[in-house]
Amino acid sequence: MQPQYSQRIRPRLRPIRSAFTLVELLVVIAIIGVLVALLLPAVQAAREAARRCSCVNNMMQLGLSLHSYEFHHESFPPGVINPDGPIRNEAVGQHVSWTVQAMPYLEQNALWREFDQAAGAYAPVNAPVRSTVVSVLLCPSYAGNESNQDKSVAHSTYAGCHHDVEAPIDANNNGMLFLDSKVRFSDIYDGSSNTILLSEAVPDDEKELGWVSGTRATLRNTGAIQPPRRRNQPMLADNQPMPAVEEPASSTYVGGFGSYHSGDVINIAMADGSTRAISGNIDLNVLHQLGSRADGAIPKEF
Repeated sequence: MQPQYSQRIRPRLRPIRSAFTLVELLVVIAIIGVLVALLLPAVQAAREAARRCSCVNNMMQLGLSLHSYEFHHESFPPGVINPDGPIRNEAVGQHVSWTVQAMPYLEQNALWREFDQAAGAYAPVNAPVRSTVVSVLLCPSYAGNESNQDKSVAHSTYAGCHHDVEAPIDANNNGMLFLDSKVRFSDIYDGSSNTILLSEAVPDDEKELGWVSGTRATLRNTGAIQPPRRRNQPMLADNQPMPAVEEPASSTYVGGFGSYHSGDVINIAMADGSTRAISGNIDLNVLHQLGSRADGAIPKEF
């Protein structure tokens, strides 16, 4: 007889599946979230740096256009052309701005030819030009609209310096661009590298008179730094919007420079053609000095 062998029962092996557990998946998601949170500020900073560089480029173009004007006319353009002063922030008068004078030197000859200076900034014949958005006049970081609600007035976020303190725009201002001004380099006693030619400004979307208007829409002073208006104002405890900073109701009020750049930075173009950045917390005495072309004081570092 053949020996009988006991049959061993072998267990059936289940196929091994490679997969994440729920805990592992949650850990991976958490890590990705942390990395994205760390990366977003860097991306935003890079985008703002690019916008700031573009803004500096705009200001350099504007500064070069004013220097080209000075080369041909032996003086900088008038900040505003009007029969009399002071200039009021009202759509009444001739009010032709320095930006209109700079159009031929910004390769905007079509706008220059279509604009009737004798008729004035608010004349119906100049409505097509007044409503035209000029990209070089808008800072990429500007959080407002390119024009007013009915698209009849195009804005500018750059303004010439008319005075060193808050004062109406008039023929006796001591800045670079003011009422019927014809400033030459020989008139800049403090040095062109120590005098602001133009800088950034924060327009009021519905109250500004546009880039063709030589009012506070295109002229500001170094009396103070104006904080930017935010689209989403912070809320108070009762869920009511925090009121915006009120400005004087006077029609001769001009206001100071300001910008939407992060880090409280404002770009300025000097009368020598250079472009720099100043802090929104700059010493006001230094700011006043930069706004005057002939105060006679020893220049301070900024």
